[in-house]
Amino acid sequence: MAVSLKELENDLKLLLKPEQFKDYCPNGLQVEGGAQVKKIISGVTACQALIDVAVEQNADLLLVHHGYFWRGEEQTITGLKKARIQSLLDNQLSLIAYHLPLDAHSEFGNNVQLAKVLGFSMDGELGKQNNHPIGLTGNLATPMSFAQMSELLENRLNQEPLAIDGGNGSIKTVAWCTGAAQSYIQLAVDAGVDAYITGEVSESTVHIARESGIHFFAAGHHATEKYGVQALGSYLAEKFSLEHQFIDIDNPV
Repeated sequence: MAVSLKELENDLKLLLKPEQFKDYCPNGLQVEGGAQVKKIISGVTACQALIDVAVEQNADLLLVHHGYFWRGEEQTITGLKKARIQSLLDNQLSLIAYHLPLDAHSEFGNNVQLAKVLGFSMDGELGKQNNHPIGLTGNLATPMSFAQMSELLENRLNQEPLAIDGGNGSIKTVAWCTGAAQSYIQLAVDAGVDAYITGEVSESTVHIARESGIHFFAAGHHATEKYGVQALGSYLAEKFSLEHQFIDIDNPV
């Protein structure tokens, strides 16, 4: 089966509501390829390696979380950006990217999908942007030690987390926000949870965790954001009877 790029694009706009977010990049169709879509390749970031796989697989659409044209970056299309975009255009390969709207979505979002992977209940919200939750909070069915949480993250995400022991004993409540959300640790402290999980860490994050008595886990930006785009790609494949494959281009960050 095939669907028009325009119909697929419109469906995603209705689903993810990008107009409701103040984001760092354009959400939606970033590079226009062919008019019809039969095969989708999804991945976290539209790097050259992912584009190359999509071309090899004769995909029509590359669906990612991290696309191009970020606020504050060089606006000219030169160097790596030129090579990437030329590969897309030469092969009639469309690029659709959704950033914050995918993070926050109540069904396909990175935060919701990470909770499913880790087996967390979703009981509350951690901050909001335009009525959309920045992160989530939950209660654990069985309390965990600091070491047990580290082990859970490593086993489920296939990456050892950078873990900071807050010294507050067992973990009964947790907050999380995927990606580079280390600055939201104060929201987690204010929420009174025992642990906060995100993708990355800053130098100051360590001191905040220790001094506030909250366990902190940087489980990997890439590792925590692999699941939203997979869920979104599977949704499109099922709805429009398309072929879909997620490609994991490993990234230790």
